[in-house]
Amino acid sequence: MKAKLFDYIEKDNFVFNLSGMTKLLCFLLLTFTVMFSYDARVILVVLAFSFWVLRVSEIKFSQIKVMLYYVLVFLAINFVLTFVFDPQYGVGIYGTKHELFSISERYTATAEQLLYQGTKVLKYLSVIPLGMMFLLTTNPSEFAASLSSIGVSYKAAFAVSLTLRYFPDMIRDYNDISLAQQARGLDLSKKEKLGTRLKNMMNIFVPLIFSSLDRVEVISNAMDLRGFGKHKKRTWYAFKPLQKNDAIAIAACALITLGSLAVTIFINHGRFWNPFVG
Repeated sequence: MKAKLFDYIEKDNFVFNLSGMTKLLCFLLLTFTVMFSYDARVILVVLAFSFWVLRVSEIKFSQIKVMLYYVLVFLAINFVLTFVFDPQYGVGIYGTKHELFSISERYTATAEQLLYQGTKVLKYLSVIPLGMMFLLTTNPSEFAASLSSIGVSYKAAFAVSLTLRYFPDMIRDYNDISLAQQARGLDLSKKEKLGTRLKNMMNIFVPLIFSSLDRVEVISNAMDLRGFGKHKKRTWYAFKPLQKNDAIAIAACALITLGSLAVTIFINHGRFWNPFVG
């Protein structure tokens, strides 16, 4: 079966068989590790671990390529703008200045700035695979059941489930509307000017918004007819109890987080790794 963008497709492997609660906890632990530390060595470990788990999960490139393209564009823009607005920020952080080359009196490239911006890029590259894995390998219903089992209101858990289900539906609607508009002569190709293409895309977004509002109304009416919210508790068909593999996954992510904190506190004596000071 052809892989669909941002769609959950059931598979039988280590990552898919983990509980939704386990995936959320691991995602939060690793995200905290990456966001808290500015040590490129620690972030590289998390990055390697993320791509290894991405490979184990057997997610196809066609499912994530669009997101990867947007991420790469975002990283390139962020890298350039960081240097443009504050080219000496890294110098202020590390307290030294090793010039690489000079563009002008204000814009002088330094090793400190390069390390700071390179570390930021690694941080984003580490988090994105984790988020995509969580989205693509988690059954929305099972994840909602896991949230409810730890005390989260089942109304909030169900809202999370609906949100996860909405992404692939919205993308499918966008593709259907786009194809229908192109069949009517709407040109979205590179032959048209950028301004014209952006204007033509509005002919897709407007019906997409209305179709989304219609779906919201249908779902809300269906929930009301079934008495959703009448009782304080509810049972879950898709609940998955924690197993041995869940404990292994949580322990592995917790060790990475604890190792990062140990490096930050006892080796770096701060969030930033400073290789410029002997």
